[in-house]
Amino acid sequence: MNATTTATQGTAKHGGSAADIADWRPEDNAFWEGTGKKVAYRNLWISIPALLCGFAVWGMWGIIAVQMLNLGFPFTQDELFTLTAIAGIAGATMRIPASFLIRLAGGRNTIFLTTSMLLAPAIGTGIVLQHKDWPLWAFQLMALWSGVGGGNFASSMSNISGFFPKRLQGTALGLNAGLGNFGVTTMQIVIPLVMTVPLLGAFGGEPMTLLKDSGWIFGKIAAGTPTWVQNAGFAWVFSLVPLGALCWFGMNNLRTVSPNSGSPVVAFAKITYLYTLAFVPTIFMLWLYLPKPTGLGLLSMWVAIPLDVVLALLVMKLAAFGEMKAGVAKQFAIFKDKHT
Repeated sequence: MNATTTATQGTAKHGGSAADIADWRPEDNAFWEGTGKKVAYRNLWISIPALLCGFAVWGMWGIIAVQMLNLGFPFTQDELFTLTAIAGIAGATMRIPASFLIRLAGGRNTIFLTTSMLLAPAIGTGIVLQHKDWPLWAFQLMALWSGVGGGNFASSMSNISGFFPKRLQGTALGLNAGLGNFGVTTMQIVIPLVMTVPLLGAFGGEPMTLLKDSGWIFGKIAAGTPTWVQNAGFAWVFSLVPLGALCWFGMNNLRTVSPNSGSPVVAFAKITYLYTLAFVPTIFMLWLYLPKPTGLGLLSMWVAIPLDVVLALLVMKLAAFGEMKAGVAKQFAIFKDKHT
């Protein structure tokens, strides 16, 4: 039995697309060597760059905030570093719903949509960075939206584990997580490069001028250097668009893992629903935590972060449906343990 036959069987049994695989037996050595290995590794090699871009978009505000300071954006240092904090807490919170997405919506559907979702903060960031006079909340909104990239780690890892036999899951997950985490290093190299190399300034917009010396891993960037800071966002579009196509045409949904994911439209609706719910407690917490004019400035960091986690878990518990309800109940069982 080859991969095409397997996919066709999935279509016939579940009414899905040719990317749906119904017969998946990675622990059967004959099946694995004859069919499974090729399909599994194809999904892995697509998953790695998709996750890498997720980490890059999630982490880019650490570089952008510093460059905004060096370029003379009219915000204080504390205000600019809220951008890094917002992206960080949003990405961490998004991992809570992301851990359920593969079973509910299917691997190919999830990785395609969550990778494509990164286009919004990438393009949006490129737009807002061209406007020094825009309010702080516009930049904070883009940082919040970038948190999708952090959430992608949870769905990516749970997706890849289902493709491999137990004896190879550690290797597959190590490759996925380890190489995917190179997104942080990639971002640290790519962003200063596309910001300062004139030929790459063709991505769009007018340059600004560095008011202070900056730098990157290969040396100093002197004050007075023309800087296309908007390319920190726009640059990722050139990898996200082809990656989205690769995810859609090259990855698979395992019906043995997500038997009730439904059509792609239904799967996309589930993903959007859960991600929207996850943003609600984070936005509420940030409103209480962030200083004026964005928020009320009522909470310290040590209260805000645990509160965000608790609220996100509570929202997931209240909003759980179908198979997710049983999964949430199992995860909440840990709170009955005194050591927890």
